[in-house]
Amino acid sequence: MGGVDKGLQLYRGQPLAWHAVNRLAPQVGGIMINANRNTERYAAMGFPVWADGLADFPGPLAGMLAGLAHCATPFLVSVPCDTPHFPPDLVARLAASLAQSDSGMASACTRSGEQLMPQPVFCLMHVSLLEPLRAFILGGEHKTGAWSRAQRGAQVIFDDETAFLNINTREELERPP
Repeated sequence: MGGVDKGLQLYRGQPLAWHAVNRLAPQVGGIMINANRNTERYAAMGFPVWADGLADFPGPLAGMLAGLAHCATPFLVSVPCDTPHFPPDLVARLAASLAQSDSGMASACTRSGEQLMPQPVFCLMHVSLLEPLRAFILGGEHKTGAWSRAQRGAQVIFDDETAFLNINTREELERPP
């Protein structure tokens, strides 16, 4: 989108970040936002805003790391701001899977035919993963999929792959419902 702050772009009359907040709020006890610019605009939404604690803003994993560092509960759920229609039962399903797993992480995936399509930014992590995630990033890794695979976390399959479509262009922002 030409370097604009994606979370503040209007989609159906509201910033994308508001769509994520409104979708996530009924599923969790608290919300915090990871943003590295326009922090005052995000803070005006009424939630704590945390910037990446690492230089050069190395992507979604740095946001997850910031969330884990400031998480006041045993678990952190992560969702990106550019996917406004993620499932309304995302957290419940991730939590149920995590409870049956011996891992500290559960992430979403969809199917495309017979192939599983990981959606690793949509995940639920135990806060004990803070230091392993920091070491992973400082070791030069920046891919959310590689982090998820390294945790051998539970995968929760969601049948509606359209719920995980993200918005990456102006045309997608303006697409009618």
